[in-house]
Amino acid sequence: MEEKTNFLESIYYPLIFLAVIWGIKFAEILTGLNLGILGIFPRQVSGLTGVIFAPLLHGSLFHLFSNSGPVLILGTTLFYFYRDVAFRVILFSWLITGFGVWLAGREAYHIGASGLIYTIASFLFFSGFIRRSIELIAISFIVVFLYGGMVWGIFPLREGVSWESHLTGAAAGTALAFAYMRHGPQRKKYNWEYEDEHEEGDDTGGINDEGGIN
Repeated sequence: MEEKTNFLESIYYPLIFLAVIWGIKFAEILTGLNLGILGIFPRQVSGLTGVIFAPLLHGSLFHLFSNSGPVLILGTTLFYFYRDVAFRVILFSWLITGFGVWLAGREAYHIGASGLIYTIASFLFFSGFIRRSIELIAISFIVVFLYGGMVWGIFPLREGVSWESHLTGAAAGTALAFAYMRHGPQRKKYNWEYEDEHEEGDDTGGINDEGGIN
């Protein structure tokens, strides 16, 4: 029952985010508006609004649909296994990726949640190995199995794709994995490890039976 509750709580926020970005897209279609102009436009003061709005906007239904699956799966995984730091990872991902693209991106409007997706994927992958937890390393390998092909997205291989968002997001996720390595779930210690530590402590010193110091 507890596992079910944890899962429902973990999927709650990704579903809310999906509801918002799908709602925005349908509003665009119904009204005929093009909200893409609220995206990030590098090195233009007006383009700074995109730091806030870009992850909520998508150029087409296909673009939105392509991002929805990873948002749901990776977002739920983040909140399930790293709940203590999940909101901070999302917040700093949003800001770091946005400002990074604004500073170094091509002069075009950059929109979409892909930067956020790359951050979460990178964070999940590196966090498992950094924490040296068998359970979390397993999650790292699952991320690679499901989304390993995303690595090609950090290179300028496809026209019209914001590879800058992907690259900045991946870098942000890596940095956040190290920044929060002491927060959230940690590697479990097994009984044999405690026993080894105790034995090592016995060898370092103490008082012998004759009153001398070992």
